[in-house]
Amino acid sequence: MRNYFAQIGAILWKDLRVELRTRERLITMGAFAVLAAILFNYATDRVGVSHEDIAAGLVWMTIVFAGLLGVGRTFHLEAEDGALQGILLSPVPKDAIFLAKALSNFVLLYIVALLVVAVFMLFFGLEVGSSAGMIALVIGLGVLGFVALGTLFSAISTGTRMGETLLPVLVFPLLAPVVIYGTSATSQFLAGRPVTEAEGSIKMLAAFALMALFAGSWLFRFVVED
Repeated sequence: MRNYFAQIGAILWKDLRVELRTRERLITMGAFAVLAAILFNYATDRVGVSHEDIAAGLVWMTIVFAGLLGVGRTFHLEAEDGALQGILLSPVPKDAIFLAKALSNFVLLYIVALLVVAVFMLFFGLEVGSSAGMIALVIGLGVLGFVALGTLFSAISTGTRMGETLLPVLVFPLLAPVVIYGTSATSQFLAGRPVTEAEGSIKMLAAFALMALFAGSWLFRFVVED
């Protein structure tokens, strides 16, 4: 078991070091998130609609679109350099490879997601107050579910001629629970509601994230073997 987690850690650390050196995905997602927030700020009519309700939905849509830019390139470098086949032929279990890739995507997208929240707070005049920790938890659970699905389908799209273009078509229908429950919980916390009112949405996000991780770990071996 210790060796298993060591293998996950090694791949995770390798991916994060590569990203810290190139900053390719982080800069792309971050720039998109800021630009999207600026456009939404000027494109939305907030008369008659609470800032919290409209901002919560826009936050999650921005996270999803920005996330696709980064997650879609999960296996890009390995595929270009021919290293992907070497990783798959190594004695590392396939589910350990998947978990390491998903965790590296989680770290990058979670940073961008927090940036998204901060930018929308600035433009929409929002205050989180004592709900900051719960919003961070909701964002984390939603991002975890997203990257679990995104990493799996990124492996599928990498082996096709359409590549990253195919990824949104595959992932979007499955992300409905993340957007629905993430928006609901975020809106309630931005409005200063108690935790009990968002408890159901948080549980659904947690359940979705765990199911996505389990399904991705199990299905990944079949995806890369085909």
